[in-house]
Amino acid sequence: MSLVLEQVGITLGGVSLLSDVSFSVDPGEVLAVLGPNGAGKTTLLRILSGEWAPSRGRVRFNGRDIDDWRPAEKAKAMAILPQGTSLDFPFTAEEVVMLGRTPHNTGVQRDRAIVEEALTAVDGQHLAKRIYTQLSGGEKQRVQLARVLAQIWENADRQSRLLVLDEPTASFDLAHQQLTLDLVARLAGQGFAVVLVIHDLNMAARCATQMLLLSCGRVVEYGAPAQVLTPALIERVFEVKAMVQAHPVTGNPLVIT
Repeated sequence: MSLVLEQVGITLGGVSLLSDVSFSVDPGEVLAVLGPNGAGKTTLLRILSGEWAPSRGRVRFNGRDIDDWRPAEKAKAMAILPQGTSLDFPFTAEEVVMLGRTPHNTGVQRDRAIVEEALTAVDGQHLAKRIYTQLSGGEKQRVQLARVLAQIWENADRQSRLLVLDEPTASFDLAHQQLTLDLVARLAGQGFAVVLVIHDLNMAARCATQMLLLSCGRVVEYGAPAQVLTPALIERVFEVKAMVQAHPVTGNPLVIT
């Protein structure tokens, strides 16, 4: 397994932010993390990345405790795209994507090829020579997505690769939302393990193989999309009434509110 969390919890300032969270993500799987604001999604990402240490439980990545990884070594196998990334330097888009190659020693020629491939994957090849600070919000997000892809584009040291995305489609138009979700599914098909935090339940159903539903820092349900996306659970967690039908094309759950 690429990523395993066992009964993970964290308490800060006397407040429990997460409690008894357990799940695993194998290569080829996409785990969608769902829940309302304040459910603990961002806290969970900070723990699984090693940014925060859990108060209880254990996090393992590629068979080793997350704390046993040296940062440069972990960066070759795990890449994380946060909700927002602040960068005010007048780099070109391709220079920003090149930052993802920092942990590697593959040579300039190979790095440039990977940067081009990563930009193409997010439909951003035409942005390569543009100044990053002059791009729109959606264009910046595509460049940042290309950067984290470039970081783990190749299977370095024969380690399983983990891609963690926190609301990656939030600033995208409809076409690039679909492109990104299709890209996530394609990367999983190539052996990546993917953890995806996302608010839109239907977009999650489009690419997820497993779902983790959180509320108030606790796991409400964990399993296949059809097991998690039920009218009863949606009403319980999100406090809205919904119908759930099979999508007429994909057969995935389709949430109608």
